[in-house]
Amino acid sequence: MELDLNNDPHRRLNVLTGEWILVSPHRAKRPWQGQTEEPRPNTRPVYDATCYLCPGNERIGGDRNPDYTDTYWFTNDFAALKDTGSSGGYQKGLLVAEGELGTCRVLCYSPDHSKTLAHLSIEEIKKVIQLWQGQYEELRAIDSINHVQIFENKGEIMGCSNPHPHGQIWSQSTIPDVVERKSNTQLKFYQDTEGQSLLSAYIEQEIAEESRIIYVDEHFVALVPWWAVWPFEVMIAPRRPMNDLTQLEEVESTAFAKTLAMVTRKYDGLFNTSFPYSMGIHQAPTDDQAQDHWHWHLEFKPPLLRSASVKKHMVGYELFAMAQRDITAESAAEMLRGIEF
Repeated sequence: MELDLNNDPHRRLNVLTGEWILVSPHRAKRPWQGQTEEPRPNTRPVYDATCYLCPGNERIGGDRNPDYTDTYWFTNDFAALKDTGSSGGYQKGLLVAEGELGTCRVLCYSPDHSKTLAHLSIEEIKKVIQLWQGQYEELRAIDSINHVQIFENKGEIMGCSNPHPHGQIWSQSTIPDVVERKSNTQLKFYQDTEGQSLLSAYIEQEIAEESRIIYVDEHFVALVPWWAVWPFEVMIAPRRPMNDLTQLEEVESTAFAKTLAMVTRKYDGLFNTSFPYSMGIHQAPTDDQAQDHWHWHLEFKPPLLRSASVKKHMVGYELFAMAQRDITAESAAEMLRGIEF
């Protein structure tokens, strides 16, 4: 029997990580009797005297923010990684550990406490992109830093401890597992095809098929990946292969900013709420190895499932076996395409 992707349970392969996801489209029709929560109103002042990230305010560690007027960064007062300490190893039978050096930074997008990426102008988003570029350039120049992870957790349900618009960077001496897997798959494809980018090949196939595309122009594409785990997961990627953000030309930076604005505004319009998500950028590792096979991309992984009050949880089968989703990537893309703002 021919596989019906809209009705038959099936597995989809993530060509970037080599992992599979179970898709069960028939389950999207089931009634919901689980937990629901009323979304909190998203009205915040331009300035909050109690916010640790607002301009001029004292942070909990005692340092005071300058009266910044666009973007601003500082070393995280409660960093998960430190640039001092042991890089040695430990082994006692099957108990193995290694010291990990690094540094963590907080990146404030705007002095305006009330704004998220969706509320920033294109020029303001371009300043955020410039901040990401500058940080990546600065951190990769440090000999002990072999990976730079830029990300953002937005919303309380994503563990965000401060609503001021900000992201983070964790940079470290080793290359994390997910990035290592993506590097290996891209390298193999690059070698097998004598120099073709895996992500470029995938993107052009998606553009030709159209069903998972949210937005595309001559420079960038936004789509729900074939292998998406989260209900409204979105990938943004440049159509021209490039290893990292620093290779963006001016016209591409503008296109990237417009694509970011479009996706985040569609998110907010989907369930009429300030859409929560984790967002991360995967770029080439900074370990001084050849990275011609790398094609950078940005991913949004939001938790909302059916409304502003119904969330997807990773439980049961997903914790013990493999990722699973009900709503198809095609259905999610169609819903997002239909949002106007």
